[in-house]
Amino acid sequence: MSASTTPSSRPAVTEREAREVAEAAREQHWRKPSFAKELFLGRFRLDLIHPHPVPEDEAAQRGEEFLAKLRDFVETKVDPALIEREARIPDEVIDGLKELGAFGMKIGTKYGGLGLTQVYYNKALALAGSASPAIGVLLSAHQSIGVPQPLKLFGTEEQRERFLPRCARTDISAFLLTEPDVGSDPARLATTAVPDGDDYVLDGVKLWTTNGVVADLLVVMARVPKSEGHRGGITAFVVETNSPGVTVENRNAFMGLRGIENGVTRFHRVRVPAANRVGEEGQGLKIALTTLNTGRLSLPASCVAAGKWCLKIAREWSAAREQWGKPVAHHEAVGSKISFIAATTFALEAVTDLASQMADEDRNDIRIEGALAKLYASEMAWTMADELVQIRGGRGFETAESLRARGERGVPAEQLLRDLRINRIFEGSTEIMHLLIAREAVDAHLSVAGDLIDPEKSLGDKAKAGAHAGAFYAKWLPKLVAGPGRLPTSYTEFKHEVDLSGHLRYVERTSRKLARSTFYAMSRWQGRMESKQGFLGRIVDIGAELFAMSAACVRAEHLRARGENGREAYQLADVFCRQARIRVEELFTRLWTNTDDLDRKVVKGVLSGTYAWLEQGIVDPSGDGPWIADATPGPSQKENLHRPIR
Repeated sequence: MSASTTPSSRPAVTEREAREVAEAAREQHWRKPSFAKELFLGRFRLDLIHPHPVPEDEAAQRGEEFLAKLRDFVETKVDPALIEREARIPDEVIDGLKELGAFGMKIGTKYGGLGLTQVYYNKALALAGSASPAIGVLLSAHQSIGVPQPLKLFGTEEQRERFLPRCARTDISAFLLTEPDVGSDPARLATTAVPDGDDYVLDGVKLWTTNGVVADLLVVMARVPKSEGHRGGITAFVVETNSPGVTVENRNAFMGLRGIENGVTRFHRVRVPAANRVGEEGQGLKIALTTLNTGRLSLPASCVAAGKWCLKIAREWSAAREQWGKPVAHHEAVGSKISFIAATTFALEAVTDLASQMADEDRNDIRIEGALAKLYASEMAWTMADELVQIRGGRGFETAESLRARGERGVPAEQLLRDLRINRIFEGSTEIMHLLIAREAVDAHLSVAGDLIDPEKSLGDKAKAGAHAGAFYAKWLPKLVAGPGRLPTSYTEFKHEVDLSGHLRYVERTSRKLARSTFYAMSRWQGRMESKQGFLGRIVDIGAELFAMSAACVRAEHLRARGENGREAYQLADVFCRQARIRVEELFTRLWTNTDDLDRKVVKGVLSGTYAWLEQGIVDPSGDGPWIADATPGPSQKENLHRPIR
């Protein structure tokens, strides 16, 4: 096909076809053990996470040395109020981060990077992000999902030698998947990459390209048409942003993260050498999903930083602010919020450090753990920030600049709330994460019984599946009846001044209950199970709480054994687990007692206009315009806003 071939229109995709594309992209096999996968199957494999894994001494020393340099830099060179006010990270700050090596934290020393572990990379992101969340996003988008990580996992050695030294010191990278009409449904991807000799010719528009405005290198997902000699499919490419035909058409502005360089990028007949293709044709989504397995851990790191700051401000403010004769912290209504922030921050750090260390050791499959960490941390951090605003009262709603202007400490509580909100959407929304994790959690069931509930399978296939499933469940189901969670002597190594053993017994018992509930639901709904998103979301949320409880207990024991605030860690883990158990019991109740069916009826009424009368009495300030911008391929009609930083 020639470069002049008109790109095909957006593919018309059925729901089944979309699911097949997503299914083909996911890792099909479990070659390594997974603590979270076992947890959803009712098997509490504490041995997979306890004793808590630790980094090697040399890696820890290298990481601590960099953290010291980074702390000095952000304390002396970064003005977070300026970034918020001007909605831009100053070029000199970005240049300073480059000189420091911050853009090469995850790149190996062989290619000019620092070669930090995932644990210390996350600690660095938390530190930088606490100074300015926009800086944390800049560094994370560049390394967690930008050019370095896909090349590390799927690139050729020649590609690594060409691009990684640039990414480590001079160049900024971005990841481009989303399109104006394509979010979590990549089967409808419209950007094309048409083979033409030794090149591919890219046409299309990408939306929400974090770092895209200032990036030098892009990872672009595009659809290669199937043709002779080309298997086709969604494929990943490294693209030079200064290539002819690449136009940054807009720098987007958001309610939070005002300093990020996020834009709209158009490709018009952009020639990309075949040597810049990452992996094989059709591997693009697999590359994206695999990259995100560890890339998602950057978001929990930022959430941990947010929790730590919330705790610091809550402690200082609640001790200084008096109402009715005593500090507000001593009023139970406020004190319960402070307790929640402290306990949850401890748990989030436990989850993040544990998942990160497991990623470093590479002995476990952490695809579910990483997803659970992202899901849980983004939801809990938002709640903590909301509680901090409530604790601060009117001052929580007031901007830091306004507070400073009238002589008070400029505490950006409302900014934190705005900055954190995107984490529930970034890199997989909460709703998509529920579905993604649920799919992995029931993988064992679908592997043995999937054909039974597939309406397109023949009677012969169903008979074979029935025999296979019968053998599996005959062994599995009896193991869900009893376990060490019912023995008062189990997990006694977690029993000291504060007893955490009971919480681990609860996790063991509850994981079996969770597995029984999942099995019952599959038996009840069979092929309709995939549409029960409310049920699946609650199943996943229960698993997330159990994972966090496990991580908190293991971290507390790890700190106690090392003589690092062990008594206090046990106290925090105990409080967190007690709070989590209340949430778990409520979720179990809502598995079967909910308004899901009624909600679906109301939604049909809303969409059909039955309740349109309820919308009367207002004006809509939205203005005119299409809901989704036109993304028809073609030459750009706008000024190129690309702003490389050199």
